[in-house]
Amino acid sequence: MIFCILLVLLQSIMDTLLDKPKYKCGCICANNNKIKCDDSEKVCGIQYSDQTQVVTCAIPNPPEWPPLLQLPALSCNTTASCYFTMLFTANNHSFGQSVSKNMFPSALTMNDYDIMASLAPNVLGSGTKPTDNNFHETAFTPEYPIFNLQTQCPQNNSGFLFPYQIAGTTAQQEIKCARGIYSWRNSSSDINKELYQTYQRGNPKRRINNIVSVFDFLNSNEDGFNVTVRFNATTKGADINHLNAMLRIPRSVNMISNAYLQFLLGPSTKILFEFVKEMPKSETPIRIEIATLLGSLFFTWVVLQLFPVVLTSLVYEKQQKLRIMMKMHGLGDGPYWMITYGYFLALSAIYMLCFVIFGSVLGLKFFTLNDYSIQFVFYFIYINLQISTAFLLSSFFANVRTATVTAYIGVFGTGLLGGFLFQFFVQETSFPRGWIICMELYPGFALYRGLYEFAQFSSSLSNLRTDGMRWKDLSDGVNGMKEVLIIMSAEWIVVLLVAYYIDQVLSTGSGKGPLFFLKGFQIKLLPSLKKPSIQRQGSKVFAQMEKPDVIQEREKVKQLLHEPTINHAIVCDNIKKFYPGRDGNPGKFAVRGLFLAVPRGECFGMLGPNGAGKTSFISMMIGLTKPASGAAYVQGLDIGTHMNGIYTSMGVCPQHDLLWESLTGREHLLFYGRLKNLTGSILTQAVEESLKSLNLYHGGIADKQAGKYSGGMKRRLSVAISLIGDPRIVYLDEPSTGLDPASRKWLWNVIKIAKLDRAIILTTHSMEEADALCDRLGIFVNGSLQCIGNPKELKGRYGGTYLFTMTTSSDHEKDVENIVQRLTPNANKIYHLSGTLKFELPKEDVKIANVFQAVEVAKRNFTVIAWGLSDTTLEDVFIKVAREAQAFDTLQ
Repeated sequence: MIFCILLVLLQSIMDTLLDKPKYKCGCICANNNKIKCDDSEKVCGIQYSDQTQVVTCAIPNPPEWPPLLQLPALSCNTTASCYFTMLFTANNHSFGQSVSKNMFPSALTMNDYDIMASLAPNVLGSGTKPTDNNFHETAFTPEYPIFNLQTQCPQNNSGFLFPYQIAGTTAQQEIKCARGIYSWRNSSSDINKELYQTYQRGNPKRRINNIVSVFDFLNSNEDGFNVTVRFNATTKGADINHLNAMLRIPRSVNMISNAYLQFLLGPSTKILFEFVKEMPKSETPIRIEIATLLGSLFFTWVVLQLFPVVLTSLVYEKQQKLRIMMKMHGLGDGPYWMITYGYFLALSAIYMLCFVIFGSVLGLKFFTLNDYSIQFVFYFIYINLQISTAFLLSSFFANVRTATVTAYIGVFGTGLLGGFLFQFFVQETSFPRGWIICMELYPGFALYRGLYEFAQFSSSLSNLRTDGMRWKDLSDGVNGMKEVLIIMSAEWIVVLLVAYYIDQVLSTGSGKGPLFFLKGFQIKLLPSLKKPSIQRQGSKVFAQMEKPDVIQEREKVKQLLHEPTINHAIVCDNIKKFYPGRDGNPGKFAVRGLFLAVPRGECFGMLGPNGAGKTSFISMMIGLTKPASGAAYVQGLDIGTHMNGIYTSMGVCPQHDLLWESLTGREHLLFYGRLKNLTGSILTQAVEESLKSLNLYHGGIADKQAGKYSGGMKRRLSVAISLIGDPRIVYLDEPSTGLDPASRKWLWNVIKIAKLDRAIILTTHSMEEADALCDRLGIFVNGSLQCIGNPKELKGRYGGTYLFTMTTSSDHEKDVENIVQRLTPNANKIYHLSGTLKFELPKEDVKIANVFQAVEVAKRNFTVIAWGLSDTTLEDVFIKVAREAQAFDTLQ
């Protein structure tokens, strides 16, 4: 709209300029003695007086001008240095030399009573630039002299003034003498060589040759006249490349014809070339349609501005993993494509509709003259092609900034190449049409060609009809709109199919191979957990690291595979994940063969150091990556083949918040609630309860954009998204990261309530959180499950010691060690720093009462600053198991 308004303002300014007296037909200076005057001194409506008005004025009686010879634009200050040369050759040399001597008169003859007629036998010429008409001959201006070519100029020749009248205005033009020299050459090839050597195109520093014309008499003689005339069309300032430029050739033909007649009949015989005169013409006011002149280029940019919007939006969802987040909550590929494509189609249609309507309201002929139905079909097909192209290219971009820069380079590059290259090829009739069609396969050039055709049919400066494009005009061989519509329609379908195919193969979590479209011809087998033939690749584990609880979990998984039950929501059978080596680094097993069964109503916690493989395991379970081997079943569905079915009953809180920054918290929950088939009042109630349960309801937080949320608020919103819609399986990857203690406690209460009727897998680094929320824990180290059980079992199994701490002065450290040795010789010192010592005391060797008694004795013998006795914590268990596993890996 802004651009159309700008065009209207430019059009208004242009119309105002053209409405000035300078461009009005029939304006002359009120004082006839003045050649130039201000607008206030001009009288309009009577005469025309300068070149700018010739285009517009009605000229019922065109003026008569003396015919001129086109001369090279040489500077002639004196008579001696002012000369012009004509070259001659012929097969019959004597004949040619005889005829050429009759070319120029020996002196200027004038008749003051009839000046125009007296100029006819003389040879006048000018070096000024010829124009496209003779209504106003540029040679007759005071700035440029007119030369009279003679065989010899007088010694003292200052020229004479030639008075003439044009539309009632009397003016004078100086005519100076210049020598006309005829120069003989032996052959046409000699002349051609000389012309080639003196051709100085584009080099103003070197003097341009003074050759006016070349005459080759060929085989002429007394019985026949056969001559070839060449003229100098490379003079400085002569715009002979313009197809409509007037060339001062008739005088050359008249000169050689006169010379031949005088050779035959004597010097008194002449063909008088008295004047040249244009045809009469009607008034044609100047009207420059800015929109039509600039439309092909600038309208191309306007329409292409939609492309970066679509592309960056698609790449943004890909970069922020929002699409996979939607997919994990049940949005399939088909509905995603339909919704996204429909949204951008509606947006583009509204954009183009406003574009055409606004341009039409403002009266731009580009829109008003051309048939609206053709415009509708053209724009509709193109925006569909543009959206399909954006979908295709989005598969190859992973970064929004890269996509944005590339898109805008394409936008402006397409406009510039279209305006300064492609349009030239279209206008050049000799350029092969097949190459034009090949170039139009690029959507940007197809768009430019269509807009160019609209501009041509709405331009008064075009040779085409100026009442706009109609459907019948599409059958015209010159009009390229028909081929553009066919090309764009075919490309639309092809690009859309290719884009969908590439998206299915390359998109994260699709799980489809390059030949996925052939699976419809294969026999479909329903998955069943009862099949005992499930492959268990790489089921061998390190025997030294196997613990009874891990072995027991594996046997439990095997039993469930043979005797399936609906009570266990998640079953993992020897699942592995291997990342190949890169840049010379060896590959790594992120998951080394995991056996796990999680029933409904249980929160299973995964503990492990950074890089242990917890997130890799979650990524396989939620469909972000594929397992290297093994199998996993969720609600009885295989994650390798039925991930789309699993998504409908799954909730995910990823390690990093995947949110739209422009949507509010409430809008996020409404969207994901709809994906879980919640509607109406049930959806509203679920959203309100989720907001309240995670403390996102009060203070306007729910209706604030997620981009303005703090890290803790985003984390709580991610947990709310994972729980909305009552999913049967929930994955929480470090859900309490960044939360303050109060918010963490609030979150724990929500998870405790949520786990009553669903299976939850939770990863965390907080031992307190694991102890408070998890029914069972698994410690994951270097891709392997080291132990599994509830917190109390793990503490009892791996932490059968008391932790005894005592702080005293450095002088009595040995006394403390002696006390501990008397309590139990199996004590293990684990910490020693500046008088503070820590020991692990086996529970079976020590009684708590004995410890208290020993401390009392020690206090009487030396100073005890502090002491303590504690049971094994979950953190101690975690550290112990992790150290043992890492030490084993080091030995391996």
